[in-house]
Amino acid sequence: MTHVILAQATGGGTFSFIFLGLMVAVFWLFIIRPQRKRARSQKELANSLTPGQQVRTIGGIEGVVESVDESGVILRVEQGKLKVTKRAIGSKIGGEED
Repeated sequence: MTHVILAQATGGGTFSFIFLGLMVAVFWLFIIRPQRKRARSQKELANSLTPGQQVRTIGGIEGVVESVDESGVILRVEQGKLKVTKRAIGSKIGGEED
């Protein structure tokens, strides 16, 4: 009788490790992988900015890129100019879309 109880207790540990491995795989598949993909596409967008492109910031402000430097972008908006970081550019708009 004691051998049966010991056998059941050991089998549960193996199942726990398999379950833990599956949880890590699901977490990576649904959380980490898409986040890396978004970060990569955001970096490509920031590096591809050129003057004259119409863009939208993550805050919803639309403007035309006037100049680009290492630290940020100067946007021409309806009532003036704004300096924003490259990370603040959410997407390109208009005919310039890739």
